Amino acid sequence: MSGGWLVLEDEAGSSITPPHAKTWSQQGRTPVVRVRGRSRRRISIAALTCYTPGHRSRLIYRPRRDDSNRDGRKNFSRRDYRDLLTAATQLGGPIVLVRDNLNIHKAAGIREFAAIRDWLTIYYLPPHAPDLNPVAGNWSLLRRGRLSNVAFTTPEHLMQHICRGLRHIQHRSHLIDGCLTKKGLTINPRKPATTSRVQPQ
Repeated sequence: MSGGWLVLEDEAGSSITPPHAKTWSQQGRTPVVRVRGRSRRRISIAALTCYTPGHRSRLIYRPRRDDSNRDGRKNFSRRDYRDLLTAATQLGGPIVLVRDNLNIHKAAGIREFAAIRDWLTIYYLPPHAPDLNPVAGNWSLLRRGRLSNVAFTTPEHLMQHICRGLRHIQHRSHLIDGCLTKKGLTINPRKPATTSRVQPQ
């Protein structure tokens, strides 16, 4: 596919409740970080990593805040996914999208959306194959970067750090490339086949 992009998608979530972690301390003195209490308020993130030979790799993402409203949706909706894919049109070429088998990814509305867009082709990863998706590397970079060693006080505080961390990755294409190579994958342009003609003696 000439001028096309390989785009991989994945989702993750972060809570303002800090995770358990190991650290150093004086012997016999367990370090304690005091927080206001457990909270189920989360920030969901969906991201696309985009690769094509000869161009800088790209990261496109959308965060979604969950305020724990009983009637509110906690995860991304079909409309959210459609908006994310529409944002990928900024790449300026046809897209081959690779994503996991999440039920909403195969919902009728998503299939109908893809069917009428000739610039979009979708493939699905095998079930239970997170090791095949390079986007997960961005979540690792985020956890070890902007989200590390911070006790978040509000969802806004968490959102601020998530967006700053992802912008940091966006402007460093070598980090996005590293997520791909860590999975043992590379992007190599296909060389056109050549033919030779044998002249009769």
